[in-house]
This record gives sequence, structure tokens and C-alpha cells, in this order.
Amino acid sequence: MTGITDLSVLLATMEPELVEGEFVYCTVPASRLEDHLHLRPLGLFREAEGLTLILPRDAANRAGLQASAPLRQITLKVHSSLEAVGLTAAFSRALTEAGISANVVAAYYHDHIFVPATDAERAIEALRQLSAASRS
Repeated sequence: MTGITDLSVLLATMEPELVEGEFVYCTVPASRLEDHLHLRPLGLFREAEGLTLILPRDAANRAGLQASAPLRQITLKVHSSLEAVGLTAAFSRALTEAGISANVVAAYYHDHIFVPATDAERAIEALRQLSAASRS
């Protein structure tokens, strides 16, 4: 199943959904991945400096890992294509105008936006307004 590439359709139907719980970004040595898989990372990325893990906040705390400030995850329910052009720019612009930082993870089916926990409700509202304006 291929995703949607039409930006106007993506924006009009993105359906931002706030995922339950708080998440954090942590880093561990890349050579130690197997030591951290039991934490069930939501995401991971290997960089030259180490392995970045996106973890539930509680899991990172239990493991004693240093972590980022708490984040909330917003999932855009629309099935966006990895080749779609402009979606990230559009929602990033809306969040920027609202003064909200965003860390974006694009997966096969959906885009996931991690925002500061304290800004999550404002972020959802900004994204819903963007989507509504795209339907007009």
C-alpha cells in the first residue's frame, strides 16, 4: 500500500493524535544496543557519537539513563508517502509560528512529532487549525 503524496490531501486529512504517555531521547554507546533493547525503544538512530533511543520516560528513569526533557508524541494518522513533498515543512511552520519546538520521525506509514510535554495541547491545536484551513 503506497502512501499519499498530494500535499493538500495530506494536510486536510492528517488527523493529529496525541499519544498517551511521555517520552524522552537518550543516548548510549552504539556498541551497547543489545543492552538496551529490553527497554523497548519506540525509535532508535545510530550516529557517530552514539545510539539515540526514544524511550518511554518511565523506562529511561528505571534504567538510570540521562534523558532529554519530557516530550509528548503526536502521530499524524494520514498514511503519508516517504516521497511526499512539503508536509514536514507545513506542520513545522505551523508549530514554529506557535513557538513550539518539534522533533520529527518519519516512519513507513505515519509522521510522528515529539513536542515538549508542556506544549502538547497547543501543538495539537495548531496542527488541527492547519488541517482545517487546508480543507477550506
